Formats: sequence, C-alpha cells, structure tokens
Amino acid sequence: MDVDSALQAVRQAAENGKISETAVTNLSAWLSESRYEEYRGLITEQVKNQAWDELDDVFWTVIPFGTGGRRGRMHPFGSNAINDRTIGESAQGLATYIKENVNLGDAPPSCAIAYDTRHRSRHFAELCASIMVANGFKVYMLDDYRATPQLSYLLRMKNCTCGIMVTASHNPPSDNAVKVYWSTGGQILPPHDSGIIDCVMNTDEIHQVDFDAALENGDVEFCTDELDTAYQSDVIRHGLATDTDLNILYSPLHGVGGPIVSKTLSAAGFSNVEVFPAHAEPDGDFPNVPGHVSNPENPAVFEAMIEYAQSHDMDLILATDPDSDRMGCAAPVSNDKSGDWVVFNGNQLSALLTDFVLSKTNNLSENSFVVKTLVTTEMVRRIADSYNVQTNGNLLVGFKWIAGAIDDGGAEHFIYGTEESHGFMVGEYVRDKDGVVACLLMSQLAAELKQQGRTLPEYLESLWWQHGFHLESLTNIYMKGSEGMSQMQSIMNGLRESPPDTIGGLKVVEVRDYLTQTRTASDGTVTPLDGPVGNLVILDLEEEGNYVAARPSGTEPKIKFYTFTYVPAELLADIDLARKDMQSRTAAIHEDLNRLL
Repeated sequence: MDVDSALQAVRQAAENGKISETAVTNLSAWLSESRYEEYRGLITEQVKNQAWDELDDVFWTVIPFGTGGRRGRMHPFGSNAINDRTIGESAQGLATYIKENVNLGDAPPSCAIAYDTRHRSRHFAELCASIMVANGFKVYMLDDYRATPQLSYLLRMKNCTCGIMVTASHNPPSDNAVKVYWSTGGQILPPHDSGIIDCVMNTDEIHQVDFDAALENGDVEFCTDELDTAYQSDVIRHGLATDTDLNILYSPLHGVGGPIVSKTLSAAGFSNVEVFPAHAEPDGDFPNVPGHVSNPENPAVFEAMIEYAQSHDMDLILATDPDSDRMGCAAPVSNDKSGDWVVFNGNQLSALLTDFVLSKTNNLSENSFVVKTLVTTEMVRRIADSYNVQTNGNLLVGFKWIAGAIDDGGAEHFIYGTEESHGFMVGEYVRDKDGVVACLLMSQLAAELKQQGRTLPEYLESLWWQHGFHLESLTNIYMKGSEGMSQMQSIMNGLRESPPDTIGGLKVVEVRDYLTQTRTASDGTVTPLDGPVGNLVILDLEEEGNYVAARPSGTEPKIKFYTFTYVPAELLADIDLARKDMQSRTAAIHEDLNRLL
C-alpha cells in the first residue's frame, strides 16, 4: 500500500467512526512528513491490516510531558508512544532549548544520563547520549542500571547543564520514559518545561552521532564507579542514628535497588540485610510481583514478603520501586514477629520520618522548614509545628515542586521533603526523592525502636495521640485512550461547576480550584485562591481536616481521588474507635465519588 492509498483508507476509517479525528491528524503527519519517513512502511502495513484500535491508541494524541517527564507504552511508532522518534525528539528538543536559551559562557554544555532495568532502557540511554553529543554536549553516563537519585547526584557532582533519566518508575512492563533534569539536579520547572516542550514539539531533524565513536572520542564518559562511591558516602552522611541491630528483608522489586540499597545499609552498619530471593533478579517484566507492577504503594506487593519475614525472624521489610526513588515499608505489630504485620501507606511513612528526622536534627531554627504537597497528609505540618519548624505545603503533586522549593526557602534551612506517593528526601546532595536514603532512615528508626522494645506501629500510634488521628486513602480510576481523556475532563469540570452538596454524609463547605485559582463557598461566594496553578480540585468538608482532592495523573491515563479524614487529638479517646469511624467515613466518601463517575 502506498502513502496516498493509506491516507485515503485512514480518512475513510474516520468517517466510519473507527478512528478518532485527532488520530487522523497525527497519523497523516507520520505518513506524509519527511521526518517520519523511516516509519512509513510499518504504519502502512497496519493501515492495510485495518488495525484501527491499535492505530488510534498510538496516534490519538502527542505523548505529553507530565509530572514525571514523557512516559507511556512502548511501540515501534506513533505520536502517543515511547519509541526512537519520541525519545529522540525529547533529547533533541532539550538540546535545542538549552543552546538557544541558556547563557553558558565559554563552558560547553554537558548532560548526565542514567537508565533502569526496563526493556530498551539501555538502548534509549545510548540514543539520548548520541543525540546530545551531536548537539555539542559532553555526556557523563552511568554504564549500568542505577537509581534515579543517583542521576540527580551525578548531575550535581559534574555540574552538568541538564540530565536525562530513562525510566518509567513503577509503571507496567510495557512502558518506558525519559525524565528531564535541570542544572539544579531537579526535574524541569517553569519556564523551562514549556520552553523545552515547544522545542520538542517543533523538532524536525534529529541530530545523532554513533554512540561507540562518541565513547571512543571521549565525548561520552562513563563515571559509574566514581559516582557509586561518592553517592553512597553522602547517603550515609545523612543517617541520623547509630543503632543497627535489625534483621531487614529488602526487595528491589526486580529493579535497580538491589546493589545500592544493600551496600549502603551494610556500609552504615546493618549486617543482617537479606534481599528477598523472588524479587532479587533485575527483570523488566517484573515477573514475581502482583500484576507485574512493581509499586511499593501497593500493599499486595508485600504479601509474599510478609509470609517470608514471619518465618525468618525479620524485624522490618523494605521495598523500592524499579528506579529506587520510592520506598515502601512493612513492620510487625508487636515484638512477636510471627504475628500480624502492618504495611504503611505513603502518608504514614511521611509522618513517621518527619518526626524521626526532626527529633534527630540539631540546631533547628525559626527558618528551618519541611516541604510537602497539597495531597500529602497534614500530619506532617502538625508534627513540624510541634518542633516550631515551618512547613511549605502549598505545592502541586510531583517531587519536582518539592525540589524547587528547597532553593526558594534557602537550602541551608531545608530539613526534609515528602509526598504521599512514597517519596522522601533529606539534605541537599540530590534534588529528587531518594528511596536509598529513605531505606537507611527507616532502618535506623526501626533499630532505635527495637532497642527500646517498641515497634513502628506503636510509634505511629504515639504520634496519633500527640497530633490527632489521620486516615488518608487514594483511589485510582483508569480511563485509557481518547474516550478516557474526555471522561476525565468531564469529571473534573463537574467537580468545578456543579460539585455535590455533601460527600460521605458531610456538607461540602468550599471548593478550591487550583486551575481557575478560585475558592467557591457553599453559598456561591467566590474569592481568590492563593496557590499554585494546576489541574487540582479540593472539596473541603464541614469537619476540620476532612476533605477530598481530585486530579488527573500527569504520567498515567487515570484520575486520582484522595480522601482525608481526621480526629483532633483533643477529641481522641480511643484509637481503634477512631479508626473504625474514619474507615466508615472513607467508605461513604468513596461510595459517593463512585456515583460521580
């Protein structure tokens, strides 16, 4: 089939409702424009086979930059897929933007590059390196899979202009991505993000050199060993306790964390660390985790590990996601380790580490601050208040905003950053969440509690008594394709324009719309909202500390609903009763939210 025949077939399929109009636009460009010439044969073959569902899926939109970069399903072609063209455009767009907009003086630009254990990650990393070199950049590269925070560290260590991490974090095996980093070591922020996106979208020619030749010429420099030594030393330097008598079961969930987490814990004095055998092998298919999705936010990931830990005298279970920037944790309820265990959610971990870090930090001042996002538990703020420490919590979802807030508030005053999706950071050696240091801190906290005859669940309960009982939950509703995107927009518009009067039996007293920057009270009064601009709606309920937040994901085809319930410390008489009441309230909220879908 020639191009003209393929274009005619595509238009006919659109008239018959078999493919969306947006897919027709993008598909027509890939068939007719010279920059996509190498993909024509593959595309025309699919048109000939009338694979309309597949073609619509990979062409209905142009894959965007979200909270974690450009991420999606891998496919040999398509504007809405991860492939050599979309990855190449991303690298070329980054290089073009820097060359046209950044005053580098006499210094040549440089780029740090790393990758994870996913399928084709090494290939995409070499592709990005060859493109950056062709555009005049020196590339510092890690010659084996490494953690995302190590990329941030490498960028800062080598004073690079930018960085690229090839990873799709905890997404399914089908996915991959690039995360783009700025010279700070953090992910790109305004105004650079929109500028880079413009350059990516307008990329015509992708400049590229041979990777092996670039390596031989010294334009690509491997610095893996140097990075490993320096990074591990800095992580250990940010440890906060000396007790190390702890039996730890650790899982890298088939990702990059195996070597670096185990070595770091060992170097910090933890001699009894065992890597969970079923998850030890690096494997982009993530074969031995539920649903093949290696996400430490999912309690089901811990089920097999808890069973193992109960029979092997373990004190603590730790897990990191495939690129080791998130940490998950489980611990026994009591000192009987063969009994029940608790899997902590991200908000609970945020609270535990907030108190631990602040309790161990010397010379706290009125300028000291912690950082969290708008959808992270307010327990973090209440704990910080008890230490007379400031909290910057008026941030959108995404750790890039936390990293950016460090410099805004003064890096010398920054103590700790956290988000509900299992992201944690201390100090300033990186500018991204770090699952490695989170594993170290959680191990040190658990070891100190063990020395006192206490457990992590008991410690969390003590914090509830001090700061009130907090119960948060997260519901993900997947809505794939162009129809899913339209449905998500409809839901968000509905919450903005005609929110429910009540949710979970509580009156909705105010709607905070961060996209329009407005507060709308239940009586219709509208006032300005002082906050970041983003697609986030929060419904405040009539009882203090009870609210619901909704936002479309920036990296996956889903809408997220966050629920927050709270019993103030002065009203807290029984933890078990409060938990039961808040669980019932949360269930009622979810039931009402489901009726909105």
